Amino acid sequence: MGVGIDFRQKIAKRAAQEIHNGMIVNLGIGIPSLVPDHLPDDVHVMFHAENGVVGIGPSPEKGNEDENLCNAGGFPITILDGASYFDSATAFGMIRRGLLDLTVLGALQVSEKGDLANWIVPGKRVPGIGGAMDLAQKAKRVIVVMNHTDKAGNPKIVKECSLPLTSKRCVDLIITEMAVIEVKNDQLVLKELMQPYTVDDVIKNTGTELVISEDLKIFM
Repeated sequence: MGVGIDFRQKIAKRAAQEIHNGMIVNLGIGIPSLVPDHLPDDVHVMFHAENGVVGIGPSPEKGNEDENLCNAGGFPITILDGASYFDSATAFGMIRRGLLDLTVLGALQVSEKGDLANWIVPGKRVPGIGGAMDLAQKAKRVIVVMNHTDKAGNPKIVKECSLPLTSKRCVDLIITEMAVIEVKNDQLVLKELMQPYTVDDVIKNTGTELVISEDLKIFM
């Protein structure tokens, strides 16, 4: 089950609700890079990228891109007042010192214990692990945003990851086009449904057991 552009934006919008004033936040490529577009005007944070920038703003309008401004994935960005530039060693130093409040990453698989696999599918050419291992281990909170299933319809939320791990027991929250799921005490707790999906839809497309929250909400 693929995720269309509207669902990608919806996932990013929900992830933006986890970001609060004063945070330093790192965003992965893909859906995570859409998150700044959904922050309320009264929420002021500094977005960090491994290629050496803090203070990323919303995506530039088409035709207004600056060829000298990009995120770690090479996609064009804007910057906010007070932004800073530095080398990658400094960028990774910030990560490894535990200075990032939050990272939002994509994933290939997440296990019920919060194990993350997001850097390689054996036998396929991919960009590599990048900063994902450092971010997953050192950010104070890790949120995964992704399709609920892969292109073949197989669950990406599983009992145990079959793909090589990026990091163990690191994921705190999973947001897909179907649901918001919290990793808590080695269990997956279904906290919210993404309209128009149902509990049965989520259960059917998840590869492990879910605990249904007593306070289950609907995200419009």
